[in-house]
Amino acid sequence: MPDTAAHVARCLLDAFEDYRTTFRDLTQGGRARFEQAQWTEIQEASTARINLYDERVYETKTRLSADPRCSDILDADRWPAIKHAYIELIEDRFDDELAETWFNSVFFKMHRHDQISDRTMFVHSTRPPVRKPSRVQLTRGFISGGCLTSLARQILDEYAFDVPWADFERDCQLIVDCLRQGLPDWAQLDHGLTVELIQPVFYRNKGAYLVGRVLSQGEQWPFVLALVHKDNEGISVDTLIIDESEVSIIFSFTRSYFMVDVAVPAEMIGFLKRLLPSKQIAELYTALGFYKQGKSEFYRALIDYMARNPEDRFVMAAGVRGMVMTVFTLPGFNTVFKIIKDKFSPSKHVNRATVIEKYRLVKRHDRVGRMADTQDFADFRFARDSFEPECLQELLEVAPSMVELQGDTVLIRQCWTERRMTPLNIYLETASESQTREALMDYGLAIKQLAAANIFPGDMLLKNFGVTRHGRVVFYDYDEISYLTEVNFRHIPEPMYPEQEMASEPWYSVGPNDVFPEEFPVFLFADIGQRRMFARMHGELFDADYWKGLQQQIRDGKVIDVYPYHRLQDKAVEG
Repeated sequence: MPDTAAHVARCLLDAFEDYRTTFRDLTQGGRARFEQAQWTEIQEASTARINLYDERVYETKTRLSADPRCSDILDADRWPAIKHAYIELIEDRFDDELAETWFNSVFFKMHRHDQISDRTMFVHSTRPPVRKPSRVQLTRGFISGGCLTSLARQILDEYAFDVPWADFERDCQLIVDCLRQGLPDWAQLDHGLTVELIQPVFYRNKGAYLVGRVLSQGEQWPFVLALVHKDNEGISVDTLIIDESEVSIIFSFTRSYFMVDVAVPAEMIGFLKRLLPSKQIAELYTALGFYKQGKSEFYRALIDYMARNPEDRFVMAAGVRGMVMTVFTLPGFNTVFKIIKDKFSPSKHVNRATVIEKYRLVKRHDRVGRMADTQDFADFRFARDSFEPECLQELLEVAPSMVELQGDTVLIRQCWTERRMTPLNIYLETASESQTREALMDYGLAIKQLAAANIFPGDMLLKNFGVTRHGRVVFYDYDEISYLTEVNFRHIPEPMYPEQEMASEPWYSVGPNDVFPEEFPVFLFADIGQRRMFARMHGELFDADYWKGLQQQIRDGKVIDVYPYHRLQDKAVEG
């Protein structure tokens, strides 16, 4: 069907181009929203952009199904010809890897997963690993000429907004101070010291970022200039980050996706990978809002890893077994795989559909650096000998509707992937006193920042939080989360007589959304020392009035400031 194949391929690419245009329109609105301090609109645009992909894929499937010239596209044997025609159409595109993933997404919607192969779609990319240079200039350079002040002025002049700088001279001096603190003396004195910045500005939540690197005598350092817009004050430089680990946190899997106009994704990813070599390609695509491409890159990395490391087998993940999810992992691959169990613990009043919706909520919501991003996969197929026998046995026992043994193949009908972290309860078992103090401080901050973003974790037990490689505490168990404004925080009523207080059952009525923060200390901490330490740090979390105050701020439309870096003000206090 040569003509039909060409027609379907063209329809697929036209739909992709329409999606990309709308995606870029939403993205390019980031500058105006930042300049006009439209914080609520920023959150709405972020959610709309996440939803856009699946909406447009569904529309494309519907349109193709109704097209009389595409009557046989449900026959998977027709798709190798469609794929061949599509490859010819995308050959000269600069977003060709995204176009391949779009093709895959539409194919997924129309066919069974057992029909997936490299014949019918792009299990492996056909794009060359080394691309020809594009005509789009990704970066611009600024040379110090031996004067850091002049360098700072060049950068701020070049990246001026329609809203003025609140204090241009102060911001220039701040950049100079940060460079002097972060660079060795020999680099500061280098007349050829160069700052190379990606031309588009990165926008996210209430911040904007100039992203690039410092180059001097064969050495390089990241260069991320964080900008803020205070109402009625103008735009200011908040800090300059030139430490790789801090820049990595800004691009964390716990953050919302950036709004940045990316003309040539592969070039942008390549540049960022040089800045952050420890970041996976999948994470970088996801951070830029191309989360479906991130999903494709993750899957390819997984199958490549398993092919190169056949001795590494799936095992149950460390930590307390979940009451809703069962979790397994590959020891050498920094990811956990989560499957919804067939039967939940009696204490859990949710069903499968509710759990799935909770995970979708997290995908759409601002994660404020405190909730791990997830990817959902359907019909994963692995060789039976990829699993340790005990792991496979447990999966088959607790989730038989989701895990099926088909000869020598294990079929996993649906699972979620998530970055592996050390469960907080396990971390504290071997933590020093200072590590315990830091972890409990960050645990409380995580709860507070989630609450201020209108998220109530529900089950706040230590086992439901993880510690990242950077020492940050992150929530990762979503089956009981809700919007904070949906919770009814209450004080425990005084007992009318002593016998009530001694009774095994509460002497007061409890509604389905009622929460009593006074119960948190005993509920969260079996260790008395940790309980007391946490109470000194975050005792207000045990007071219903604190939570009610947060609820009122949210209802009043307040959007909190959550900074993904150490601010200069914070460093001054620490110093």
